[in-house]
Amino acid sequence: MSQSPLSSFSSAPAGRDPGPWRVLLADDHAILREGVALLVEQQHDMHVVAQARGGREAVQMAEEHRPDVVVLDVAMPDLAGPEVAEQIRAGSPRSRVLALTRHADQGYLRRMLRAGAAGYVVKRAAADALVTAIRTVAEGGTYVDPSLAGALVARSVSRHEAVGAVPRTRPPLSEREEQVLRLIAWGKSNKEVAAQLGISVKTAEFYKAAALEKLQIRTRTDILRHALAERWLVEDEGPD
Repeated sequence: MSQSPLSSFSSAPAGRDPGPWRVLLADDHAILREGVALLVEQQHDMHVVAQARGGREAVQMAEEHRPDVVVLDVAMPDLAGPEVAEQIRAGSPRSRVLALTRHADQGYLRRMLRAGAAGYVVKRAAADALVTAIRTVAEGGTYVDPSLAGALVARSVSRHEAVGAVPRTRPPLSEREEQVLRLIAWGKSNKEVAAQLGISVKTAEFYKAAALEKLQIRTRTDILRHALAERWLVEDEGPD
């Protein structure tokens, strides 16, 4: 099966033997999870290191096992997919998240990509598409289900054409990274940011560092300049 238009932005170095890729599965439906586990174990270059029944368990297992890829259900009862993806990025930065979901929806796709997911596959896709997605993500690429990729590209192109803008080359901030910077722009300390967002100080510092690296800025003054340029201080009513 052919890969999506957005797959394999990058790949493993030539000649590198990547296997076996270590895969963590997270889905609250046991039958589906076991089916995916069987599929993964049939591949010569990957194996399942753990299975999680919910979002919080997935975060914990990712920190414990440090998998190469986390195949993550978007909708689980205890913690939403985007939040799980962000927490996995914080606790196990080398693990890459591949969303596996029944939602063939652009909104879900964009939220997961903003949260740092490297791939998005719809559950109705063929088994070989999921295997391709896991390999692509494990090798450092990005995979988007072909049923959604075309519309995503078209939306991006039309938006840039409408405003006459040149596409930004730097990666976008995730939702959590932006929340952290917005609060810092309002003068909040890392401890206050953590308390307001319900995360640890270490996690708040991680999101801050990740955001600063993406924006290529360093100081609180830089953050304030960025906030003014983005009109955050105009749009926001101030921290709660």
